[in-house]
Amino acid sequence: MNTLKRAAIGLFCLLLLVGSIILAVWIVRPQWLQLKPDEKVEADHEPEPIKPVEPSEPVIVKSRAEELLSEMSLEDKIGQIFFIRCPLDEELESVMELQPGGVILFGRDLNGKTSQEVIDKNALLQSMSKLPLLIGVDEEGGIVNRVSWNPALVPTPFPSPQALYNEGGLAEVSQDAKTKSSYLLALGINVNLAPVADVTDNPEDYMYPRTVGLDGEGTAAYVAAVVDAMNEMQIGSCLKHFPGYGSNIDTHEDIAVDERAKEVFYNQDFIPFKAGIDHQAPAILVAHNIVTCFDELPASLSPTIHELLRNELNFQGVIMSDDLSMQAIRKFTDEQEPSVEAFLAGNDLLIITDFKAGAAAMKQAVDEGKVSEERLNESVLRIINWKLSLNLMD
Repeated sequence: MNTLKRAAIGLFCLLLLVGSIILAVWIVRPQWLQLKPDEKVEADHEPEPIKPVEPSEPVIVKSRAEELLSEMSLEDKIGQIFFIRCPLDEELESVMELQPGGVILFGRDLNGKTSQEVIDKNALLQSMSKLPLLIGVDEEGGIVNRVSWNPALVPTPFPSPQALYNEGGLAEVSQDAKTKSSYLLALGINVNLAPVADVTDNPEDYMYPRTVGLDGEGTAAYVAAVVDAMNEMQIGSCLKHFPGYGSNIDTHEDIAVDERAKEVFYNQDFIPFKAGIDHQAPAILVAHNIVTCFDELPASLSPTIHELLRNELNFQGVIMSDDLSMQAIRKFTDEQEPSVEAFLAGNDLLIITDFKAGAAAMKQAVDEGKVSEERLNESVLRIINWKLSLNLMD
């Protein structure tokens, strides 16, 4: 009996303790437990509003080329798009005031000169230029050598592409390109207007002696080997003569008309150019031939040809015209200044003898709105980027 009584009293005490705890929790329960649906807790004071984070100014990282472009005057930009014949000493100051993008050395600038004389002249040209100059030469080997015809500059003339290939294949071609590049660089020359990417196997063709004399695929392998070697030596190369010279006559002397079908170009002539592009050739020179399957204009003046090069062959480097002083262009334009037309066609860099006339025509075209400064900037950026890739600038 006593045991049952004690158990009852214990249970009562336990129930009393639990009830007390429940009552205490209810009295001090958190405010959120007392809320009815849709009710909100009122704060004792208004909280400070959270200020939205202001977006930071966008970080615009300009390339070195863009920085240099932004510092250039309109006249300086116009000068950059011209690759001019090296001026004679008596013309040097007046010509260099126009700040060309580059100069090309011909026989008259090299014949009878010592290495030191050539080095000193190139250093003088560079010292007169705000931006480093492209200093170029045609040193293809064989019948087109400017430097190595002078034994004071190179002991023996550089062999033709065909002679090299027949002697030792692509290995000999590559080694020759490196040797040639080392001589040119030592003289202060940073661009060799080579290799010739034209395809012909007919010894009667005007261009044949300057080619490697193989079909499209064989010429493509030759072009790739030369471009790779020149890139390794950090000297500028230039594929020529787009869209392919074929059996055309010499455009130095007259207008050349090419009536071949498009299929011939796609299946043959374009193959070496595409190989050069794939191997990072920095520049391509466009010929003056009229290729009727694409346009009735000389290729160098044809927007269609330049769009093909940009859009179909995906070339993003510097496009340059062949020499605008050649008879093929002078006759076609009836002696009118061709620089503006060539630039609007899509060339970035214009090879020219009469630089003063070309620069004046371009300035007038910009002033009249025929050439936009935006279009000018596009080409100047490509040219500056080429110079930067050749380590011509700090």
